[in-house]
Amino acid sequence: MIASVIVDVPAKQIDRTFDYTVPASLQPVVQRGVRVIVPFGPRKIQGFILEIKHESSVKKLKPIEEVVDIEPVLNEELMSLSEWLTEQTLCYRISALQVMLPAAMKAKYHKLFFQLDHDIPDHIQSLFHTESPLSWKKADESGALKDLQELIKQRKVEMKYVVRQSMNVKKKRFVELTGTVTSGNIPGNARKQKQILEHLEAGEGKIAVADLKEIAQTTSAVIKTMIDKGYLKESFSEQYRDPFAERTFEKTDHFTLTPDQKKAITPIVEKVNQYEQQTFLLHGVTGSGKTEIYLQTIDQVLKQDRQAIMLVPEISLTPQMVQRFKGRFGDQVAVMHSGLSVGEKYDEWRKIHRGEVNVVVGARSAIFAPFKRLGVIIIDEEHETSYKQEDSPRYHARDVAIERSMRHGCPVILGSATPSLESFARAKKGNYQLLELEYRMNQQDLPEVKIIDMREELREGNRSMFSRDLLVEIEKRIERKEQIVLFLNRRGYSSFIMCRDCGTVMQCPHCEVSLTYHRYKESMKCHYCGFEEQVPNTCPECESEHIRYFGTGTQKVEEELFKLMPHVKTIRMDVDTTSKKGSHEKLLDAFGRGEADILLGTQMIAKGLDFPNITLVGVLSADTMLHLPDFRASEKTFQLLTQVSGRAGRHEKPGEVIIQTYTPEHFSIELAKTQNYEWFYQKEMMMRKTAQYPPFYFISLITLSHENVNKAAGVCNEIAEILKSRLSDQSIILGPVASPIARIQDKYRYQCMIKYKHEPELKLLLKKILDQYSDTGKDAVSINIDVQPYIMM
Repeated sequence: MIASVIVDVPAKQIDRTFDYTVPASLQPVVQRGVRVIVPFGPRKIQGFILEIKHESSVKKLKPIEEVVDIEPVLNEELMSLSEWLTEQTLCYRISALQVMLPAAMKAKYHKLFFQLDHDIPDHIQSLFHTESPLSWKKADESGALKDLQELIKQRKVEMKYVVRQSMNVKKKRFVELTGTVTSGNIPGNARKQKQILEHLEAGEGKIAVADLKEIAQTTSAVIKTMIDKGYLKESFSEQYRDPFAERTFEKTDHFTLTPDQKKAITPIVEKVNQYEQQTFLLHGVTGSGKTEIYLQTIDQVLKQDRQAIMLVPEISLTPQMVQRFKGRFGDQVAVMHSGLSVGEKYDEWRKIHRGEVNVVVGARSAIFAPFKRLGVIIIDEEHETSYKQEDSPRYHARDVAIERSMRHGCPVILGSATPSLESFARAKKGNYQLLELEYRMNQQDLPEVKIIDMREELREGNRSMFSRDLLVEIEKRIERKEQIVLFLNRRGYSSFIMCRDCGTVMQCPHCEVSLTYHRYKESMKCHYCGFEEQVPNTCPECESEHIRYFGTGTQKVEEELFKLMPHVKTIRMDVDTTSKKGSHEKLLDAFGRGEADILLGTQMIAKGLDFPNITLVGVLSADTMLHLPDFRASEKTFQLLTQVSGRAGRHEKPGEVIIQTYTPEHFSIELAKTQNYEWFYQKEMMMRKTAQYPPFYFISLITLSHENVNKAAGVCNEIAEILKSRLSDQSIILGPVASPIARIQDKYRYQCMIKYKHEPELKLLLKKILDQYSDTGKDAVSINIDVQPYIMM
């Protein structure tokens, strides 16, 4: 029996299977989709079995060392999906397989030294006495690596690579009586032991050690003594880590659907009942009840004993969203998002893998949930760019969803108040079926939107970051005990530091970006490579003391608010305040309970929030995204403004939105005022057609980076020439040009963009280019190809 294994090394030369013999003892458990540990050169590494066969073209084969799984971690559908993913995103096969598993299941590799001979120097001998086998880390810390290298040559010490699984199953420890002794036989001085036996004799057999310690006020040592003496028998049972153990979820029932919702859900349920694939685009204004349609569709799927995947953007995975799903479907739901610990994610994945849950609610990677009977896949806020993975494999969750739905014969629902232009164009063309929800639930009006020209404010002497109208409206809401959301798409204190005398802006020494000032540490930080340094007292160029902060971050807004309104309570939500586990939830719960008047934050507060008392939303600067070198800048601005406006007046109280901007005449800001998506779509499509961008053209982006600017530019030029000679005249090749951020982590970046309508050979050509240039040598240029980029920077 021979197994073809793909090993855990993402490199061009190793992107193929290697054959291993299967020892007789492992033959019963070895099958496609199981992970194994195999010898590979001097080390042992993990791999996936892709095929079982009975002959190999290689004469001398090594045997598999051990099997990691009793049953396949990836089912047949996911194994073939990994093949599709490899072709679509031009990634290595091992990367496509790894992305489908939770982080806890990725192998960790350790280098260990084993002593073979007693005749070794004393200082090395003493190291082996403290730790055997000796870890690489300990050997390095004690400066013994050189000596160990010599001893390996003399065959007195051996170094082995050991694979350790980073996952561990959480176990609960129980004890019970063995029946060999009763409490009456225990001598009087062993009071605690007697008490424990009495308690167990009166109880119902097994008890958790943690509970027993609390009830009998005893210690682990006493229980261990009793186990050693044979009075008690210990056992372990597996236990899931439950991220929601402390929360209770009230059971909720279906809401009665409005005529609008009924009309939208009917075709979806038809396809569910017919087991047919169809992609639906559910376009509904904010607050129109899209979530209820999702919930009722899932309910129908569960009645057929099928399963559902519900994707939401990471930042919308608010406690409110979890509450809705857990309240409706209880223990049937697994939740997967970045706020969970590695162990919690692993346990949620295991529940899905074992078929103990039938609904998964999660961010992008939940699209690979190992379900076998999918009945529907839902992607909420489908326009969100976070559904695109920015490192290899560079997949878009929407494409994976449609591919999986074809394999399962089930519908896909893409929902959004502001769909991406690509999706809306496909719906208009008939590739997707368009479903519209034109009104808010309970016929509530959309909030009234006011646009403030900040240039006028400046002319009239208002140098504050708050317009006069916004301050007046905030005061009104505070008096009425209503709540306010203030949105600014920028964390930190101010965006950059500049010398007023010579105009020098403090730059990152490794990247071509300005450093962001963070007040709480009095430091400047690069948000690209993490470089950090203290703020200088004088300008490094001209030694002037006139160093000032420019631009505005959330920290600065919070401080300014406190100066203007010391009586107002503010909660700030950005990456800096929500980095601790559970902090996101705590802050939102506090706001929901009315412990603060203002919620101030970055993008993470623009979606998924539904609080009845929010009646005012203020956008402090609508221009932050508008002037980025990205053809989707207008679209992203319109989407964000519409989403954040949708947080106001969702219940009985009417809402108002104030948008502050320096470019009030821009169409994306004007149209966000009326939330008129149709008009925006028409206008933006004209622009895209003229500039030859998606959805009229497909695009692919090739990015090269190297320490030497000439080398990066030279290779980029070579690739552009190859493309020009091999592609048709209908394709447009832009570049080579320096990337918008021309240097990151001391590497210069050049890029080349291909715009095309129909190039059937393009993927094959790009794969060849990738293979030709992805050399791993010291002076190699690093190359990335993104087949449908969402970040142009």
